[in-house]
Amino acid sequence: MKRFTGLTALLLALATTGATAAEYTLTVEPNYPPNQAAQVYQPLLNYLAASTGHSFKLKTVTNYHVYWRDLGRGEHTDFAFEEAHFTDYRINRLGFTPLVRVSDPTRYSLLTTAEIADDGLAGLIGQRIVSMPSPSLGYLVLMENYRNPMAEPAVKSEASNWKDGVEMIFAGEAEGAMVPDYIAQLYPNLVSLVDSRPFTGRALSAAGTVPQDVREAVTEAMLRLHEDPNQYEVLVELGATQFVRATPAEYAGNEKLLRSVYGYKPAPPRQAAPEPTVEPEPEIELDSLEGIRATTDG
Repeated sequence: MKRFTGLTALLLALATTGATAAEYTLTVEPNYPPNQAAQVYQPLLNYLAASTGHSFKLKTVTNYHVYWRDLGRGEHTDFAFEEAHFTDYRINRLGFTPLVRVSDPTRYSLLTTAEIADDGLAGLIGQRIVSMPSPSLGYLVLMENYRNPMAEPAVKSEASNWKDGVEMIFAGEAEGAMVPDYIAQLYPNLVSLVDSRPFTGRALSAAGTVPQDVREAVTEAMLRLHEDPNQYEVLVELGATQFVRATPAEYAGNEKLLRSVYGYKPAPPRQAAPEPTVEPEPEIELDSLEGIRATTDG
């Protein structure tokens, strides 16, 4: 079976790329320090290379502030794997197309101890909550629960990955942590104080400069990812069970989560298509028709 899978991948690579292989960049959110991100995503990059015949290079940054700056500047990348609000932004502003998405929706959970949970959200006012920095989706949905600036928690953006926040609770360095639900499920001894509304799962999107045949090859490879037992650890690290096809409509409206983020600029209004011009019919002088008579043969 493995020999057949390898042969299929090779044939697909030859069919979709011909004799010329190209290198493409894949941008991911800074959920890990760069060195750790390289270790987490390298198996996925290797899988895509084997499946498509092209090479893929990871592109990441040190934190979300730099990530947001680069996104606003339209820094070039060929593919991006991101949460719904960034995906929608790329669709609207940079002409990206979502190819596939994590099949399960994204939710975030505010974890705390059982003792603090008894007091509800009010129990964390003025207390230390750890989250990845703004404009990560976790941070943005966390602050939706605390709209009164006089009654907010002390949000610490010191985590280098989502698990750091949970470890800081155990170390007594924080009272709460905002994490994705696939991380929250790993800690049954903590209480989820509040769960966010569901968002469409993270998407792998492609820039308009990526050739259509390469998009199709990447899409098909990602749809088969869960079928390869060698990629199980990749799916675990990504918090995914499998990928399914994605459409722009599934992400429409999520960009609005970024409106409160420093540096956000509303998209310029789209210009309506000009109405077609109608040429006026030529006017006919009635006087010029007086000498014209209709006749019939008797």
